[in-house]
Parts: sequence; structure tokens; C-alpha cells
Amino acid sequence: MSFYISLSGLKASQTDLSTISNNVANVSSTAFKKSKAQFGDIFAAAPMQTTSQVAGQGVRVQGVAQQFTQGTLETTDKTLDLAITGEGYFTVKGEDGNISYTRNGAFAVDDDRYAVDTTGARIQVFAVDPTTGATTVDPTGATPADLTDLQIPNTFDGTATGAQLTSVGVDKKGMVSAVYADGSTVYLGQVAMASFNSQEGLRQEGDAHWTSTVASGSPILGTANQGMFGAVNSGMLERSNVDITDELVNLIAAQRNFQANSKAIEAANTLTTTIVNLRT
Repeated sequence: MSFYISLSGLKASQTDLSTISNNVANVSSTAFKKSKAQFGDIFAAAPMQTTSQVAGQGVRVQGVAQQFTQGTLETTDKTLDLAITGEGYFTVKGEDGNISYTRNGAFAVDDDRYAVDTTGARIQVFAVDPTTGATTVDPTGATPADLTDLQIPNTFDGTATGAQLTSVGVDKKGMVSAVYADGSTVYLGQVAMASFNSQEGLRQEGDAHWTSTVASGSPILGTANQGMFGAVNSGMLERSNVDITDELVNLIAAQRNFQANSKAIEAANTLTTTIVNLRT
């Protein structure tokens, strides 16, 4: 039995090492959220058996949970680089039409003048009145179907003869505005923020993107700088929340745990060999 107990310990240590290695590998990934392996002991006994005389039967992996703590903010001075301070997520729509959620705010403008992230997904915004900035859709109770793509025209009226675009701004509330050469200001949309009842229930999609599941609950949409959605910071990006010092310490501990289980298997093997040799 000791062989199988130590074997479960080796497998658990291997999972722990893999999780820590993934954290270390993504220390420079924008908006990456570190993970932590969670373990539980295995114990089984007959209904009438005295449990004080029964040893455990090893360890098992209960799950690998992401830690959605705030990462530090890095200044980039690029207007469409957006960082969230809070628990909100940007809502983006991929080329296949699927909605996902991200905290990676490294947005840029594509050939069609749509604001897209590093995967080519378009950021979603609430439609607003171009002159007043008032939202035309009530954010309360809104769904992803109520959102629209953010497009930044090169000219004031979208024609070749219109006033040329001079600058774009994004405020703390996620309101995107464009200033044109003739001095006119046009509001283009307000960034749609999403939050979830259970962040741990989100499904990872890679590239710091997540999709909602039954466990996470349906997305709660709203605007930035309100409640749990957090504020939008233009000209900044959220760094990974991995602390390399903590991860290296955890790596040493996981390695020692692996070695200890290996020694336990070696000891069990030596004991078994000794018993077998008694007959010879």
C-alpha cells in the first residue's frame, strides 16, 4: 500500500510543479492570472472499522484554481492601452462571433478602424449619443446582444473630405471620444464592463481570455467606475499577478516534496526486498 500512497504523492507533486512552472513561464504575460493547485487527502474505512487504526491512502488533486488578484499597472502612454483597477472585465467579440472576457487591454485599430485586442477580437461598447455622450442603451440588465463594436473613423463624417482625426481619449468611465481637426469632439461609445458572481467558475480560453459557464453565472454588464466593475485607466496595461519570489520558493517546496515521496518509495522497496530475501 505504501507504494501507491507515495505514487499518489509523486503525481500530486508533479501537478504542483507543472502549475508553478506555468506561473513562472507567464510572469511577463499581460493580465495573466496565476494558478494554485489544491490537494486533499484520501481516506477510506469500513463502516464498523475503528478509524484511529487506519492510515490514509494518499493524496489527490482537487483542482487547479486561478487567483484573480489585481496585477500591477504598467504605464505605456498609448491611449488604447487600457487597464482595469477592480474586478471587471472587458467584453470582446471574436471573428467567429463568440463573446469572451479579458483583462488584457492592449487594444489597437485594424484596417477597418475597429478597436481590436491581440487576438483580433473587437472590444464591445455601449452605443452613445455622438454629441452628448449619453448611452442609448440602459446598461442595467443589458446583454452582450445589446453591445456594439467600437469603430474610430479617420474623418469626422467618415468621408474623404471630412475633418481629419487628431486624437482619441478614454476616461475613467470608459467613455471613448475622438477629436477632429476642426475642433469638434465626437463620442464613439462607452466601454462595456462585465463582472461575474463567481470568477473562479470562468473557463480559461488562453491569451488572458475567459468565457462564462454555469459555474460562473451569466455576465453582469455595466459601465466602468461604478461598483465592482472598477475604473478604466488609459495609457496603462495590467501586468501578470505572478510574484516570481513566491513562485521560486513554492518551486523548491514542491521539489522537496517530490524527493520525499521518492525516498518513501525507495524505503518501501528496500523493506520489501529484505522480507523477500529472508526466505533465501
